[in-house]
Amino acid sequence: MTVTTNQILVVEDEAIIRTALRRLLERHEYKVSEAGSVKESLEKYDMDEFDVILSDLRLPGAPGTDLIKATHTPVLIMTSYSSIRSAIDSMKLGAVDYIAKPFEHSELIETVAKVIREHSGKAKKSKAKANDFEPPVQNMIGSCPQMMELFRRIRKVALTSSTVLINGESGTGKELVAVGIHKLSSRCNNEMISVNCAAIPENLIESELFGHEKGAFTGATATRTGLVEAASGSTLFLDEIGELPLEAQARLLRVLQENEIRKVGSVQSKKVDVRLVVATHRDLKQLVIDGLFREDLYYRINVMTLLIPPLRDRGNDILELADAILQRTCNRLKTPMLTFANDASRAIADYAWPGNVRELENAIERAVVLAEGSEINEELLAIEDEAIHIRTNKSSPTLAQAAPEPVDDLSLEDYFQHFVLEHQASMNETQLAKKLGISRKCLWERRQRFGIPRKKKHAI
Repeated sequence: MTVTTNQILVVEDEAIIRTALRRLLERHEYKVSEAGSVKESLEKYDMDEFDVILSDLRLPGAPGTDLIKATHTPVLIMTSYSSIRSAIDSMKLGAVDYIAKPFEHSELIETVAKVIREHSGKAKKSKAKANDFEPPVQNMIGSCPQMMELFRRIRKVALTSSTVLINGESGTGKELVAVGIHKLSSRCNNEMISVNCAAIPENLIESELFGHEKGAFTGATATRTGLVEAASGSTLFLDEIGELPLEAQARLLRVLQENEIRKVGSVQSKKVDVRLVVATHRDLKQLVIDGLFREDLYYRINVMTLLIPPLRDRGNDILELADAILQRTCNRLKTPMLTFANDASRAIADYAWPGNVRELENAIERAVVLAEGSEINEELLAIEDEAIHIRTNKSSPTLAQAAPEPVDDLSLEDYFQHFVLEHQASMNETQLAKKLGISRKCLWERRQRFGIPRKKKHAI
């Protein structure tokens, strides 16, 4: 008998059957790993490292067919004679074959060998091709090691029900990752609900998230369903969760602990089935230390963490991404297809992109609008001016460190910073925005740009 080093993952919830399969396969010189569910498989192993995945169709939690979406490794489904129809359906979903229980030992070994023989070369090629050109997140391009690891983790966490924390600087694509997780999940047929926690006024955020009863407060003229309840059966994405007020954090913790909500003004609780994905560009652990974020909530949401690398750390991804954005922008604006001149490509590669992909998109769109020939040069990108501005800001003290300047000789930006620092202790975000004549979302965006954290009330 020829010795082989092929690796097989057996996914079966019945321990006796799982052990019997492992012993049978090991007698035929296969290297065998085991799992009792789809969730355990994804948490313990890299699915693409196996030559075959042998999975029962019916498993606790997600069905065995969910493994098909999580890997490029061929999945062989086991099922009972009474479920042959389901087995055929699983092949339509991408399973390479099925085998009915109870099966002869020789039949199983022959089927496994056939799958490996037919898919070994093809699987390796398809894995490489998919990793290079088919990332799990639409419009997110990247082949650097950090992005490849991110894509691998997205595939793994998508098919679990665990809460996911996405961490990354502003403009790196946190919402794109959340959408990618949702589309790969078993909840993909229901619409994902997205909420920017920084864009909702503090006095309305609990009502927006959890709903309210008629008469719960002034202006509550009718009962309203909150966004958490609206996301039941689907995914709720909370962007910038670090901006969530402490009172709303306590309510969100109840959702995670008890799977239920209570509307503002109600004494009745209601069960919900929500998969939570959250994102932030801030250090939540430091916010916990500062008393601005609940420690118990932090540990509840910090189950699966995905870190999106900043654009400046992604090497050649920058030019690849710039080319894709340029093509997409030309198509969207219905302009002739443009290319980057050599000086533009060098400028893109050399610039630090503090605003990450969002800043790159804005620079390219501006250049496309202004372009008169077939090429975009460095001048059209106008990023050197931005770089000088950033270097100048970095060489001077931050606003938090600098002493307030005299109000009679301030630029508009200085005035904004001075006003917010002077009045944020006595005004809430809505009042500050109204006094400055801007929206609350605009106020939040400027806080991020100038590095002015929002002061929050401490929990009683």
